Amino acid sequence: MKNKQLLIIKACRPDQWTKNLLVFSAPLFAFQFANYQLWIKSLYAFLSFCFISSAVYLINDVVDSEADKKHPVKKFRPIASGLLSKKYALIFSFVLICISFLIAKSIQILFIGLIAIYLIIQTIYSLKLKNQPLLDLQCIASGFLLRAISGGIAADLELSPWFLLSVWLISLFLAVEKRKAELKLFNNKNYMSRKVLRRYSLELLSRIETLVLNSAFITYSLWSAGPILNGAKTSWMLATIPFVLTGILRYQLISDEFNSTKYNQENINRSPERPERLIFYDKGIRYILLFWFLEVLIIGFFSK
Repeated sequence: MKNKQLLIIKACRPDQWTKNLLVFSAPLFAFQFANYQLWIKSLYAFLSFCFISSAVYLINDVVDSEADKKHPVKKFRPIASGLLSKKYALIFSFVLICISFLIAKSIQILFIGLIAIYLIIQTIYSLKLKNQPLLDLQCIASGFLLRAISGGIAADLELSPWFLLSVWLISLFLAVEKRKAELKLFNNKNYMSRKVLRRYSLELLSRIETLVLNSAFITYSLWSAGPILNGAKTSWMLATIPFVLTGILRYQLISDEFNSTKYNQENINRSPERPERLIFYDKGIRYILLFWFLEVLIIGFFSK
């Protein structure tokens, strides 16, 4: 019984809950550091997304179990390896969905709607859209965008359109990098875990990446310009641009150095295929995020 509990926890992918930290962006960029009620509401939103995202991961692993068996790392997942039954995973997924909606109900009705939209989009992605080129990238990015919007709704704070565009575009960049890593893995290992990879090429993904990154830099800069452009609370946020740009360039450097022939369970944290791990396990990106966060806190403190 204990082993089954550990397996279901592993299948829920708690390491990917870091994505849900995005719901805290609303009180953070509103500089509401001492407003504990807002942070508690955001915490509820965070927990709701943790449960609903884990439910989606279980559904996705059930759908992808056969394809994951061909993957050098995913084949060790509880469902793909056969250690956890599909039936048990789906039952637990339903339980997590119910818990997520109960938490969402304690926030407000609109938040319940966003959780439902997230569940619908990600479920359709798992069943169908992950095999549709370009739409698969949009579905991945939409998950991050909905997290940001939900954070604003939970805290009852308005988010700038420029900020939401930045979140969407940066998320799209991460999705493109994920597909590039998978394509490199396919080219070197002569295997294919995703049908959609047949429709992509490294050249096409590189062109998409260039367009997305240019757009992301522009929208983040417009948001950083402050209230004059319906952006951040203060134009001092322009000072954060160097850290954002350096972080993106660092991520691209790691992506270019990614050697798929040496990709295994040991170096999984260095793969652009797993951005949620790479962002926190790479020392360079970790320091960039830390200094960016500290700068935001300093700007927020002195701008009041």
